Amino acid sequence: MPRKRTTRRGTMVARLAGAGAAAGLLVAAIAIPAVGGAGIGLVTAAEEVNLKPLDLAEPPPAEVTIVQDAKGGEIARFYEEYREVVGFDEISETMKTAIVAIEDFRFYEHGAIDIEGTLRALATNLSSGKVSQGGSSITQQYVKQVLLNSADTEEERSAAVEASYARKLNELRYAMGIEEKYTKDQILEKYLNIAYFGASAYGVEAAARRFFGVSAADLTLPQAATLAGAVQDPNATDPNLGGKHRERLLKRRNVVLDRMAELGKITTAEAAEAKATRLGYRGTRIPGGCESSKYPYFCLYVRHEILSNPDFGRTAKARLAMLNRGGLTIRTTIDPAMQRAADRAIRRYVNPSDRPVAAQALVQPGTGAIKAMAASRRYGTNAGKNEISYNVVADAAHGGGIGFQPGSTFKTFTLITALQEGMKLDDGLTAGAGYRAPAYSTFKNCAGENIGDPTHTVTNDEGTPGWKTLRSGTWSSVNTFFMMLEERVGLCDTVKTAKALGIKRADGKKLQEYETFTLGINESDPVTVAAAYAAIAARGTYCAPMAISRITDRDGKTTPYRPKCRPALDPGIADATAEVLSGVFTEGTMSGVGGIGRDAAGKTGTTDDYASAWFAGFTPDLASAVSLGDPRGSQRHKLTGVTIGGRYYGAVQGASIPGPIWKDTMVSALRGVPATRFTPIDSARFEGCGEHCRPQTSSKPGTESDSESDTGPGTEPDAETTILPEDILE
Repeated sequence: MPRKRTTRRGTMVARLAGAGAAAGLLVAAIAIPAVGGAGIGLVTAAEEVNLKPLDLAEPPPAEVTIVQDAKGGEIARFYEEYREVVGFDEISETMKTAIVAIEDFRFYEHGAIDIEGTLRALATNLSSGKVSQGGSSITQQYVKQVLLNSADTEEERSAAVEASYARKLNELRYAMGIEEKYTKDQILEKYLNIAYFGASAYGVEAAARRFFGVSAADLTLPQAATLAGAVQDPNATDPNLGGKHRERLLKRRNVVLDRMAELGKITTAEAAEAKATRLGYRGTRIPGGCESSKYPYFCLYVRHEILSNPDFGRTAKARLAMLNRGGLTIRTTIDPAMQRAADRAIRRYVNPSDRPVAAQALVQPGTGAIKAMAASRRYGTNAGKNEISYNVVADAAHGGGIGFQPGSTFKTFTLITALQEGMKLDDGLTAGAGYRAPAYSTFKNCAGENIGDPTHTVTNDEGTPGWKTLRSGTWSSVNTFFMMLEERVGLCDTVKTAKALGIKRADGKKLQEYETFTLGINESDPVTVAAAYAAIAARGTYCAPMAISRITDRDGKTTPYRPKCRPALDPGIADATAEVLSGVFTEGTMSGVGGIGRDAAGKTGTTDDYASAWFAGFTPDLASAVSLGDPRGSQRHKLTGVTIGGRYYGAVQGASIPGPIWKDTMVSALRGVPATRFTPIDSARFEGCGEHCRPQTSSKPGTESDSESDTGPGTEPDAETTILPEDILE
């Protein structure tokens, strides 16, 4: 009898059917549609292992999040994978042709798998006893990438790429589902957007920009062939890793060009011409991260705000995933013109190479919107370039450090407390040359504990003692006056006033409630202090600092974020405070610097032994706080005998550098903004004096017992001797 003739395919099916592990191997060779007797055998095997299409969960691939300024200009990018998803029409036809030619040239003709490629791979696998060839279609490759991108653990990632028939079986089931769900063009679009090309570029758009500095729509033939060749083994051909990798990529590009010519997609001449060109890799720098942002400190603030704020996700993990993978567009509050104003003003007075660092925040009254964040030192980790690696403008919760003691800027909270308790602007007291608490019980913290210290004396390093009113005591910033005033109104009430205005320590710890609280012993940051002063400008409405105004997701849905505001002060109290603080420019410690040509108010701050210097102030339209200190340790590296901005200072006070920075910034930032006037004070409520009027006693010649001996213009006698436990000073 003549021997029965079998086809090559039939022989393979028979070999598979007779194998001990027939089910797993057989499934990997299923053809769709079935052809002839072999097809019948394959379909039967498919039925035996219940091979049916499965619906693949397709979470969106990680995509770049773009951060914008208030006007829509890009300022930063966050991403886990640098990817920009584009539509099918935004990818050049040459790119589509190249990837199909080299990866799956029958893509538009077969179903979920390429039967010929799969059978060829199976023959090799059967001979070797393991899965050594894939034979995967573009659809199967897309499935594998989805599973890999969806993996949360290393175990899941390993399972997504393991060389096993079980994995191939599931991959095929999902591929069948994908083929039923989408058109071929849609599958190709998805694949090109998820594939990794090397050089940290995910998706064809990112790869086109990274490799060649063009969009995916503008890829030329040699460029498209290069990217098509890169997907096979992107790590081996990563051009960013050196010459050998580029040589391998060039050879791979030429393989793609030859294949395109072989399939008739391009002519032999076109292939030869393309092969004659250089690789052309540009290595365009990937945008993103705060290090490369124009506004690095604000960028850090935004990043930490999202990662720490439950408004942006229920868990820290969810917030991180949203930021780095979400493909969001984050519109922020930063104003480019105001930022430039702050940057220029700081550069005018403090050099990037100076050890002390100047930091400034601008906050909008009534909204809390952060309009600018600037610092004199560049952000980065290069100590040789004097870079600083944390957010010196903000608190620790937003990437900052421990901050600097704000000094006499905190006297404002004692002033407000006195007004709240009924004192009028001409009420006052006689301040001595030194102040010592009469008893331990003189000051009580908010827990009711006695924390007065009758063993130490607070002095005025400059200035003349005598009768001071709320106005004159504030203008000349007399330490002993404010210690006596805090004694009169109560330490706890002063602390409560500060807290109502959003004051907290920069390091996140509890406010230190010592008798010298009014002298600014709690380390703070410019954003927090500026927001507190902005509340006075807004007639008592405190708004939490706000950096993000809206977020648009990858699907175009926009979520607005509104200011979080609350009443903190009686409007009349805020008006009276502004009235007093406006005199700082004309009668007080800033008189030597001068005002800004519109209604403005503020307070200088100089800490114990010139450890740090501040100025905080506001107009009805904008508030700002400027700090200056040495991040190596302000108590050890004081602002005495220092050269800053090329100028020598025997001692730096609030009006020496922070005040001028504030003035220059505000003049420039508010240029073109119509000037708004402060609301006039309620004269009946605040003018004159009440229970604490100036004593009407006769004085002997040569004495100042009944005279108001304020300090002269331009002096700042608030470089106080602050009495603190040693651990606080350190």
